[in-house]
Amino acid sequence: MSLLFKELDYRPTPMGVLSLRRRRELSLDIDVYEIKLDEEYLMSSLFTDAEIALADLGLAELDRDNLDVVVGGLGLGYTAKAALDNPKTGKLTVLDTLPEVIEWHQQGLLPLGEQLSNDPRCALVHGDFFGASLSETPGMNPDAPEKRHDAILLDVDHSPGNVLHEDHKRLYTKDGLAKLAAHLVPGGIFALWSTEMPEPWFEENLGSAFETIRADVIKFKHPLIDREDINTVYVARTKA
Repeated sequence: MSLLFKELDYRPTPMGVLSLRRRRELSLDIDVYEIKLDEEYLMSSLFTDAEIALADLGLAELDRDNLDVVVGGLGLGYTAKAALDNPKTGKLTVLDTLPEVIEWHQQGLLPLGEQLSNDPRCALVHGDFFGASLSETPGMNPDAPEKRHDAILLDVDHSPGNVLHEDHKRLYTKDGLAKLAAHLVPGGIFALWSTEMPEPWFEENLGSAFETIRADVIKFKHPLIDREDINTVYVARTKA
Protein backbone atom coordinates (compact mmCIF):
# COMPACT_ATOMS: atom_id res chain seq x y z
CA MET A 1 0.00 0.00 0.00
CA SER A 2 1.23 3.49 -0.83
CA LEU A 3 1.66 6.35 1.62
CA LEU A 4 -1.62 7.92 2.67
CA PHE A 5 -0.60 11.22 1.05
CA LYS A 6 2.28 12.44 -1.09
CA GLU A 7 2.78 15.62 -3.09
CA LEU A 8 4.49 14.35 -6.24
CA ASP A 9 5.30 17.75 -7.75
CA TYR A 10 4.71 21.45 -7.13
CA ARG A 11 5.42 24.09 -9.78
CA PRO A 12 4.72 27.82 -10.19
CA THR A 13 3.28 28.54 -13.66
CA PRO A 14 1.93 31.64 -15.44
CA MET A 15 -1.59 30.39 -14.62
CA GLY A 16 -0.87 29.81 -10.91
CA VAL A 17 0.74 27.19 -8.70
CA LEU A 18 0.29 23.72 -10.21
CA SER A 19 0.53 20.66 -8.00
CA LEU A 20 0.24 16.92 -8.45
CA ARG A 21 -0.61 14.76 -5.46
CA ARG A 22 -1.42 11.16 -4.69
CA ARG A 23 -3.50 10.10 -1.73
CA ARG A 24 -4.81 6.78 -0.52
CA GLU A 25 -8.60 6.51 -0.44
CA LEU A 26 -9.03 3.91 2.29
CA SER A 27 -12.75 3.41 1.74
CA LEU A 28 -12.09 2.23 -1.84
CA ASP A 29 -8.58 0.82 -1.28
CA ILE A 30 -7.17 2.77 -4.22
CA ASP A 31 -4.66 5.53 -4.92
CA VAL A 32 -6.26 8.77 -6.11
CA TYR A 33 -4.30 11.20 -8.29
CA GLU A 34 -5.27 14.87 -8.24
CA ILE A 35 -4.11 17.97 -10.11
CA LYS A 36 -4.66 21.36 -8.49
CA LEU A 37 -4.18 24.90 -9.77
CA ASP A 38 -3.65 27.07 -6.71
CA GLU A 39 -6.47 25.86 -4.42
CA GLU A 40 -8.75 24.72 -7.24
CA TYR A 41 -9.08 21.05 -8.19
CA LEU A 42 -8.67 20.54 -11.92
CA MET A 43 -8.64 16.75 -12.22
CA SER A 44 -9.17 13.70 -10.05
CA SER A 45 -8.82 10.04 -10.97
CA LEU A 46 -11.94 9.43 -8.88
CA PHE A 47 -14.02 11.03 -11.63
CA THR A 48 -13.18 9.87 -15.14
CA ASP A 49 -16.54 8.80 -16.62
CA ALA A 50 -17.20 12.02 -18.52
CA GLU A 51 -13.59 12.32 -19.74
CA ILE A 52 -13.83 8.83 -21.24
CA ALA A 53 -17.31 9.55 -22.61
CA LEU A 54 -15.93 12.62 -24.38
CA ALA A 55 -13.75 10.43 -26.61
CA ASP A 56 -16.25 7.59 -26.90
CA LEU A 57 -19.18 9.79 -27.93
CA GLY A 58 -17.17 12.00 -30.23
CA LEU A 59 -15.42 9.22 -32.14
CA ALA A 60 -18.57 7.08 -32.34
CA GLU A 61 -19.92 9.63 -34.83
CA LEU A 62 -17.19 8.77 -37.36
CA ASP A 63 -17.48 5.64 -39.49
CA ARG A 64 -14.03 5.63 -41.07
CA ASP A 65 -10.64 4.28 -39.98
CA ASN A 66 -7.21 5.83 -39.43
CA LEU A 67 -8.70 8.90 -37.76
CA ASP A 68 -6.56 11.96 -37.10
CA VAL A 69 -7.65 13.11 -33.63
CA VAL A 70 -6.70 16.13 -31.53
CA VAL A 71 -7.28 16.31 -27.78
CA GLY A 72 -7.14 19.69 -26.07
CA GLY A 73 -5.97 19.23 -22.48
CA LEU A 74 -3.90 16.26 -21.32
CA GLY A 75 -4.76 16.26 -17.60
CA LEU A 76 -4.62 12.75 -16.17
CA GLY A 77 -4.85 11.31 -19.67
CA TYR A 78 -8.20 9.51 -19.60
CA THR A 79 -9.63 11.21 -22.71
CA ALA A 80 -6.41 10.52 -24.59
CA LYS A 81 -6.39 6.87 -23.51
CA ALA A 82 -10.04 6.42 -24.54
CA ALA A 83 -9.20 7.87 -27.95
CA LEU A 84 -6.25 5.49 -28.35
CA ASP A 85 -8.40 2.56 -27.21
CA ASN A 86 -10.72 3.24 -30.15
CA PRO A 87 -9.54 1.00 -33.03
CA LYS A 88 -10.45 3.71 -35.55
CA THR A 89 -7.78 6.10 -34.22
CA GLY A 90 -4.68 6.29 -36.39
CA LYS A 91 -2.99 9.40 -34.99
CA LEU A 92 -3.52 11.36 -31.78
CA THR A 93 -2.14 14.80 -30.96
CA VAL A 94 -2.62 15.99 -27.38
CA LEU A 95 -2.06 19.72 -26.88
CA ASP A 96 -1.44 21.07 -23.39
CA THR A 97 -0.33 24.56 -22.46
CA LEU A 98 1.38 23.30 -19.31
CA PRO A 99 4.67 21.49 -20.03
CA GLU A 100 4.70 20.30 -16.43
CA VAL A 101 1.70 18.05 -17.08
CA ILE A 102 3.39 16.50 -20.11
CA GLU A 103 6.54 15.93 -18.05
CA TRP A 104 4.53 14.15 -15.34
CA HIS A 105 3.32 11.65 -17.92
CA GLN A 106 6.73 11.21 -19.54
CA GLN A 107 8.36 10.70 -16.13
CA GLY A 108 5.82 8.03 -15.14
CA LEU A 109 4.37 10.00 -12.24
CA LEU A 110 0.84 9.27 -13.46
CA PRO A 111 -0.70 5.84 -14.04
CA LEU A 112 -1.35 6.36 -17.77
CA GLY A 113 1.90 8.16 -18.46
CA GLU A 114 3.92 5.23 -19.76
CA GLN A 115 1.12 4.02 -22.04
CA LEU A 116 0.52 7.44 -23.60
CA SER A 117 4.19 8.38 -23.91
CA ASN A 118 5.17 5.07 -25.54
CA ASP A 119 2.30 4.71 -28.01
CA PRO A 120 3.72 5.55 -31.48
CA ARG A 121 0.34 6.95 -32.54
CA CYS A 122 0.33 9.52 -29.74
CA ALA A 123 2.18 12.86 -29.64
CA LEU A 124 2.12 14.87 -26.40
CA VAL A 125 2.67 18.45 -27.56
CA HIS A 126 3.34 21.54 -25.48
CA GLY A 127 1.13 24.10 -27.19
CA ASP A 128 -1.71 26.56 -26.83
CA PHE A 129 -4.86 24.76 -27.93
CA PHE A 130 -6.89 27.96 -27.87
CA GLY A 131 -4.38 29.93 -29.89
CA ALA A 132 -4.12 27.09 -32.42
CA SER A 133 -7.88 26.68 -32.74
CA LEU A 134 -8.33 30.41 -33.49
CA SER A 135 -5.46 30.60 -35.98
CA GLU A 136 -5.69 30.60 -39.77
CA THR A 137 -3.40 27.56 -40.06
CA PRO A 138 -5.46 24.58 -41.30
CA GLY A 139 -4.03 22.00 -38.88
CA MET A 140 -3.48 22.14 -35.12
CA ASN A 141 -0.52 19.73 -34.99
CA PRO A 142 2.71 21.77 -35.32
CA ASP A 143 4.34 18.85 -37.14
CA ALA A 144 1.59 18.79 -39.79
CA PRO A 145 0.24 22.35 -39.98
CA GLU A 146 -1.55 21.85 -43.30
CA LYS A 147 -3.50 18.73 -42.31
CA ARG A 148 -7.04 19.11 -41.03
CA HIS A 149 -8.39 16.68 -38.45
CA ASP A 150 -11.23 14.16 -38.25
CA ALA A 151 -12.03 14.99 -34.62
CA ILE A 152 -11.17 17.59 -32.01
CA LEU A 153 -11.95 16.73 -28.37
CA LEU A 154 -11.69 19.46 -25.74
CA ASP A 155 -11.47 19.09 -21.95
CA VAL A 156 -9.82 22.15 -20.40
CA ASP A 157 -12.32 24.58 -18.91
CA HIS A 158 -14.99 23.66 -16.38
CA SER A 159 -17.62 24.76 -18.89
CA PRO A 160 -18.01 27.32 -21.71
CA GLY A 161 -19.25 29.78 -19.11
CA ASN A 162 -16.70 28.91 -16.41
CA VAL A 163 -13.23 29.17 -17.91
CA LEU A 164 -9.76 28.83 -16.41
CA HIS A 165 -8.44 31.89 -18.26
CA GLU A 166 -10.23 34.91 -19.71
CA ASP A 167 -8.59 34.36 -23.11
CA HIS A 168 -10.44 31.06 -23.45
CA LYS A 169 -13.78 32.84 -23.75
CA ARG A 170 -13.00 33.79 -27.36
CA LEU A 171 -13.30 30.17 -28.46
CA TYR A 172 -16.87 29.77 -27.24
CA THR A 173 -18.22 32.67 -29.31
CA LYS A 174 -19.82 32.16 -32.72
CA ASP A 175 -16.72 33.53 -34.44
CA GLY A 176 -14.35 31.41 -32.33
CA LEU A 177 -16.28 28.19 -32.99
CA ALA A 178 -16.38 28.94 -36.73
CA LYS A 179 -12.58 29.26 -36.70
CA LEU A 180 -12.24 25.98 -34.80
CA ALA A 181 -14.57 24.23 -37.28
CA ALA A 182 -12.22 25.25 -40.10
CA HIS A 183 -9.58 22.90 -38.64
CA LEU A 184 -11.84 19.89 -39.27
CA VAL A 185 -12.32 17.88 -42.44
CA PRO A 186 -15.82 17.84 -44.00
CA GLY A 187 -18.02 15.78 -41.70
CA GLY A 188 -15.51 16.18 -38.86
CA ILE A 189 -16.44 16.18 -35.18
CA PHE A 190 -15.89 18.65 -32.37
CA ALA A 191 -16.74 17.34 -28.89
CA LEU A 192 -16.52 19.27 -25.63
CA TRP A 193 -16.78 18.26 -21.98
CA SER A 194 -18.58 20.50 -19.49
CA THR A 195 -19.28 20.13 -15.79
CA GLU A 196 -22.57 22.02 -16.23
CA MET A 197 -25.94 21.08 -17.67
CA PRO A 198 -26.44 22.06 -21.36
CA GLU A 199 -26.25 25.84 -21.77
CA PRO A 200 -28.69 27.23 -24.40
CA TRP A 201 -26.48 30.20 -25.32
CA PHE A 202 -23.59 27.87 -26.11
CA GLU A 203 -25.79 25.48 -28.09
CA GLU A 204 -26.89 28.47 -30.17
CA ASN A 205 -23.27 29.43 -30.79
CA LEU A 206 -22.40 25.84 -31.75
CA GLY A 207 -25.34 25.71 -34.12
CA SER A 208 -24.07 28.78 -35.95
CA ALA A 209 -20.73 27.09 -36.74
CA PHE A 210 -21.66 23.41 -37.25
CA GLU A 211 -24.27 21.62 -39.34
CA THR A 212 -25.53 19.39 -36.51
CA ILE A 213 -25.13 19.59 -32.74
CA ARG A 214 -26.33 17.77 -29.66
CA ALA A 215 -25.72 17.84 -25.92
CA ASP A 216 -25.51 14.48 -24.14
CA VAL A 217 -26.02 14.55 -20.37
CA ILE A 218 -23.66 12.08 -18.67
CA LYS A 219 -24.80 10.68 -15.32
CA PHE A 220 -22.48 8.81 -12.99
CA LYS A 221 -22.34 7.80 -9.36
CA HIS A 222 -20.11 9.67 -6.96
CA PRO A 223 -17.77 6.92 -5.69
CA LEU A 224 -17.68 8.13 -2.09
CA ILE A 225 -21.24 9.25 -1.35
CA ASP A 226 -24.69 8.16 -2.45
CA ARG A 227 -25.13 10.88 -5.05
CA GLU A 228 -25.50 11.06 -8.80
CA ASP A 229 -23.33 13.61 -10.61
CA ILE A 230 -24.09 15.12 -13.99
CA ASN A 231 -21.80 16.44 -16.74
CA THR A 232 -22.43 17.30 -20.39
CA VAL A 233 -20.67 16.28 -23.59
CA TYR A 234 -21.45 18.45 -26.60
CA VAL A 235 -20.99 16.82 -30.01
CA ALA A 236 -20.98 18.95 -33.18
CA ARG A 237 -20.40 17.94 -36.82
CA THR A 238 -19.25 20.02 -39.75
CA LYS A 239 -21.01 19.82 -43.10
CA ALA A 240 -19.95 16.74 -45.09
